[in-house]
Amino acid sequence: MDKLEMRHTLLAAKARKKMSWDDIASAVGMSPVWVASACYGMNSASADIAHKLCDALEVDGDVATALTAFPTKAWDEAIPQDPFVYRLYEVVGVYGETLKDVVQEKFGDGIMSAIDFTMEVDKIEDPKGDRVLLTLNGKFLPYKSW
Repeated sequence: MDKLEMRHTLLAAKARKKMSWDDIASAVGMSPVWVASACYGMNSASADIAHKLCDALEVDGDVATALTAFPTKAWDEAIPQDPFVYRLYEVVGVYGETLKDVVQEKFGDGIMSAIDFTMEVDKIEDPKGDRVLLTLNGKFLPYKSW
């Protein structure tokens, strides 16, 4: 089973069982964002986590094997059409250079890791309309001179 078939199987099982990412994350002891990313095929899971996830969603062992396979972290390079994904793309387009400049002023010449990284999604209730709080937490990696 490849990552694409795994993704379809897991998302179908999630829908069939009417489980949220929070429900699945609680069952496997991981972050909901990480669990969703693994189910979408962008992260690999340890064998233990893969089996817990498959047990929670009642899918077979082929899916667990696919979950443990190392992913190819590639995505469609076309401009996203989904409004939510497009807005994130827009945020990076509009604020990417600004964020890079501000981070480099504070830390020096380097990047934020997407490997030593966590992300949280929170809901902030507001009378003018609820707010989405995304917290991106990545280790700073300075560029080296040699």
